[in-house]
Amino acid sequence: MITLRDLRGSTADVDSVLPRAAQDVSATVDAVAPILEKVRTGGAEAVLALGEQFDGVRPPALRVPDSVQDEALEGLDPEVRSALDELIRRARAVHAAQLPQDSTVIPGDDAQVTNRWVPVRRVGLYVPGGQAVYPSSVVMNAVPAQVAGVESLAIASPPQPEFGGWPHPTVLAAARLLGVDEVYAVGGAQAVAMFAYGARDDAGMQVCPPVSLITGPGNIFVATAKRAVQGVVGIDAEAGPTEIMVLADETADPALVAADLISQAEHDELAASVLVTDSMPLAEAVLHEVEAQAATTRHVERVKQALTGTQSSVLVVDSIDRALAVADAYGAEHLEIMTADQQAHAARITNAGAIFLGSWTPVSLGDYCAGSNHVLPTGGASAYSSGLNVTSFMRSQQVIHYGREGLGQVAGHVTTLAAAEGLTAHGDAVDVRFR
Repeated sequence: MITLRDLRGSTADVDSVLPRAAQDVSATVDAVAPILEKVRTGGAEAVLALGEQFDGVRPPALRVPDSVQDEALEGLDPEVRSALDELIRRARAVHAAQLPQDSTVIPGDDAQVTNRWVPVRRVGLYVPGGQAVYPSSVVMNAVPAQVAGVESLAIASPPQPEFGGWPHPTVLAAARLLGVDEVYAVGGAQAVAMFAYGARDDAGMQVCPPVSLITGPGNIFVATAKRAVQGVVGIDAEAGPTEIMVLADETADPALVAADLISQAEHDELAASVLVTDSMPLAEAVLHEVEAQAATTRHVERVKQALTGTQSSVLVVDSIDRALAVADAYGAEHLEIMTADQQAHAARITNAGAIFLGSWTPVSLGDYCAGSNHVLPTGGASAYSSGLNVTSFMRSQQVIHYGREGLGQVAGHVTTLAAAEGLTAHGDAVDVRFR
C-alpha cells in the first residue's frame, strides 16, 4: 500500500529523495479570481449566491444569529464539551507563555528606544468544513488571537445543507465556548474575499467589515484566495496538504508507527505519510501493520489513496545521521521521533512545524489536546516560518524618544551618513534643530 524505498548506499542528494505532495495554487488562480471579484463588487448577496453554488445551500443569512449559536451550545454532547473545555484550558496556558514582553533600551544619554508589541485590530478566522468537522480549529485560531489581545474576531465556516445552511453545530458551539459571537455561514474562496474586502448588503449596510489578517487552513481554493488577497490583508500561510514524518530506529513499535501514518492519511487523499528509518526490519514490520490496520479504518479508501500517492513513502537509510538529514531537509509539518535517543535527536532538528517525542506523543494529541497549536507550516515551509502562535496576531513597533542632548551626540553621524547616501535634506532636518 505504501512504497518502500531502500536508499542504503545511495549517494543521492537528500532533497532529491524527498516525497512531496503536488499542490500548485497557480493552477486554480483562474477559478478563484472571478469569485474574489464577485464578492468585491457584489457584497453580501454575491457571498450568499456563491454559497448556494458551491456548498449546495443558500444560508438563511450571512451572519449566524445568536439564537442559532446558543442552540448549538445547548445541544453539544457533554463529552465533546468537556474535551473542548480541556483543550481550551491547555491551549490558553501554552499560548499565554508565548506573549512577548516590551523592552526599553537606552542607547546613549538622553536617548530611548522602546520595543513594543501591538495586537492586530481585527482578524478573520477560517474554519474548514469539507471532509471533516473542525471545532479544534476554532480553538487553535481563536485562543492565540485572544491571548494576543485582538479586539475583534470573526469566524467563517461553510454552510451545511443538513443543518439548514448554517455551519456545523459543533463549530458554532466551540465559537460560543470561546466567546466569539461573530460567525458567518460562508466557506471557500468567497470567505477569504469577504474578510479581505468586507461585505455590504443591497442597502449599503455593512454586514461584515473587512479584517486586517486572515488565518486558518483550507483547501487549495482557500490557499489560492489567500495568496491573491495578500497585500490587501495579511495572511498566516498558504496551507498545503497535511503531512507527517516519523523518524524511527529499531526500538520503535511498528504498530504505533503504522497507526500514526494512517491517522494523518485519513485527512485527505493528498496527505503525506512518510517513515524514515535506518532499520529494514522495522520498515518491513511497519508495512505489514499498515496493510492490516488500514483495512479496518473508517476512511479506508481515502487512506489508501493517500498512502499509495507519490507523497507517501517508507525510506530506509544507512544511519540515524542520514535519517536526521532527511528529516531536516523535509521540514515536516508534524515530525515524530521514536528513537532510543529522542531528546538528542530532536535537538539536531531545525526544520519542523512541531516535534512529537516518543511512543506516547502521537500527532493526534497535538491535533486535539496537547495545548500546542495544530495550524502548522506545510510543504517544507517550516524552514522559514512558524506555526500559528500569539505573535502571529501581533506587530512589533518601535517608539523612539531623543532629547536635545541625545540628538546632539549623534547629529554629526546622521549628517555624514545622509551625505554619503546623497540625501542632504536628511542631514538638514537634523542641523536645523540646532540653529
